[in-house]
Amino acid sequence: MKKIVFGLLSVILLISCKNEKSIIVSSTFVDSLINNYRTPSAIEINASDIQFWKKRIQPGVPDISNTSKYAAALIGRFHLSGDILDVKIADSLLQKTALDFNGKEAGPYFSLMGHAILQHRFLKADSLLTLTEKIGLKQYETDAASFDVDFELGRTGNAESHLINMNYPNDYGYQFRRSKLMHYKGDMDSSIAAMEAAVSTAGQNDVLKLAALSNVGDLYIHAGRMDNAYECYIQCIEANPADLHSIMGIGWIALVKDKNDALAEKIFQFVAAKTKSPESLFKLIATAEQRGDTALQLKYAKTFEEKAADTLYGNMYNKYLIQLYTGILNEPAKAEALAKRELENRNTPQIYAWYAWSLLSNNKINEAYVIYQKHISGKPLEGLELYWMGKLMQSLNKGYNANQFFTEAKKNKYDLSPAIVVDLEKALGD
Repeated sequence: MKKIVFGLLSVILLISCKNEKSIIVSSTFVDSLINNYRTPSAIEINASDIQFWKKRIQPGVPDISNTSKYAAALIGRFHLSGDILDVKIADSLLQKTALDFNGKEAGPYFSLMGHAILQHRFLKADSLLTLTEKIGLKQYETDAASFDVDFELGRTGNAESHLINMNYPNDYGYQFRRSKLMHYKGDMDSSIAAMEAAVSTAGQNDVLKLAALSNVGDLYIHAGRMDNAYECYIQCIEANPADLHSIMGIGWIALVKDKNDALAEKIFQFVAAKTKSPESLFKLIATAEQRGDTALQLKYAKTFEEKAADTLYGNMYNKYLIQLYTGILNEPAKAEALAKRELENRNTPQIYAWYAWSLLSNNKINEAYVIYQKHISGKPLEGLELYWMGKLMQSLNKGYNANQFFTEAKKNKYDLSPAIVVDLEKALGD
């Protein structure tokens, strides 16, 4: 029944788009999406799985199989509900299991490594990978996990070597990782093609297929292909109404492409009511930016900070917090401290850009420039970091360099907040 409903909604949307060609997200569609929302079967199935595997664990009896499946179900619930406590409980279970088997089983450590990456604890992931390799992993698992860890730690040469070892064009894991590497290199066409190949190679695994498809949508936004991004998100939601990531993607299109902050706000508020993750709150800050409401920006920013700065999240939202501390919250000292902490976790050019921007915001312009020269100059950066480095060049009265950074940043304008886009256009005289 849900697929029929969404099919009808898609027809409504197409009719609406013919009438308003410049508008992508129809308010009629959004109203129907919200009003017809029911608890998706994925949530009910996950709840059943959690209870099933939990009951199979006998207190005091070491058990890798049932405990691992219970932990995996908890991680599944985290992806559905955003409750970080599920990740912490899963970690605790796996750590105990690893000890129960005297550290001789690779499985628990391998899962913990994946959870560490999920929580942006990349050095921890690196140490867990080393441990699992000593215990014993298959070559494919070694290359896949090594790519993940090396890529996040900025060891892109090593990551690429592992990807070459995984070179199976019909393999989901290979194509997904190849997309990430191509994105890093700035080859968006290849990145999109690889992620689309991941969708095709997922087979009957709907979880993998939808994960890749929503990533295709994200890449389309990055490339400015908003109609294509919207189509991807719609497909994801038709298959899984609990796909809050894709619903937020539609909200972002409504905000940055359609300039409909009221509709975007409705979508982000809806998502905020369905998840414990603070990400939708960060999106709400952008809706307030779009309408120029600084009081509302501050309200959302404080609410986001209260949640995201919780120690349970660790480093997961440092980038967002740095952006707020150097912006609406105006606490650059906190931004600098966070950026320093992040550098201890991974010292990539991107993180150095966060640090340089934090230093600049703290009126330490010379220190910021030294960091730029040593660790950032000539390295690949994303839109936000390009914008920040443009501001650094602007502060140094290096107008030509500033314009170069601003021009590159504007190519990814749909990744950036409304306030930053306005500032970019002002700087470039658009």
